[in-house]
Amino acid sequence: MREHSVRRGRRKFDDDETDFLKISRLEPALQEDPDLPEEGDRWSTWDGALHGPEPRPDWVRTEHGAVDTELGMLKTGKEADVFLVRRYLPGTGQVSMLAAKRYRDGDHRLFHRDAGYLEGRRVRRSREMRAMTNRTTFGKQMIAGQWSAAEFDALGRLWQIGQEGGQVCVPYPVQLIGTEVMMEFIGDWETGEAAPRLAQVRADPDQLADLWRQMTEALSVLARAQVAHGDLSPYNTMVHDGRLVMIDLPQIIDVIANPRGGEFIARDVRNVAGWFRQRGLPVDEDELINRLWYEAGLQ
Repeated sequence: MREHSVRRGRRKFDDDETDFLKISRLEPALQEDPDLPEEGDRWSTWDGALHGPEPRPDWVRTEHGAVDTELGMLKTGKEADVFLVRRYLPGTGQVSMLAAKRYRDGDHRLFHRDAGYLEGRRVRRSREMRAMTNRTTFGKQMIAGQWSAAEFDALGRLWQIGQEGGQVCVPYPVQLIGTEVMMEFIGDWETGEAAPRLAQVRADPDQLADLWRQMTEALSVLARAQVAHGDLSPYNTMVHDGRLVMIDLPQIIDVIANPRGGEFIARDVRNVAGWFRQRGLPVDEDELINRLWYEAGLQ
């Protein structure tokens, strides 16, 4: 993974910002410059988006003349689809390979899991809180905006921790616009082949032990930050150049504000510990859970 020193980014998402919610109700295509570039599918949407932490990696293209070309779908899911986007400055060879995660609007997303994850997340206006609770059309759109913004903010926070020496690795969050999060593509930038999920990896005993070490260290970093992944599994972690990379973080849990925070920590551990144990690695999930509860301040 690319390494850079960091400081705090331009600003974080505030779920009470009306301007953000107005933007989030627009389709990405409607937010772009109507004049198409001579090459590529569209002008870069960098201008007008919320940006990731600074200083940015040197591969992030911020130029107004950069263009985006969509190369196909990487993944489809219940809440969002992920597309591969090549952002480049024509004639220079300066290229970024991005994963564009687009959350579906409230009429198409599934909300069966929302209640538990949204505990501890609150907006300040009672009208909007009621809309979210009652799952009105506006309320569903607000939830979709919370999912995308929560993931963008979580990636930025964890990426900074990782750059400061914390043993956690996540994609760099490039930008957020509406309900689309654009982040670093984890995989081969030349071929566009994504890195394998942990569930796809066939590791020898030494590699398996090293991946478990990385997993426990990453979980400790999250616990000390008083958050839990909330939906951790071998299917939403990737392995790239021997590094374990956590992805899919929209449901990140504040384990202090959420009354079920300890349960989410325990579930994350059990989900991944079972996979390692099935492959012959002896792991003590109960010891790890208790340690993480202590590190999170829950004991």
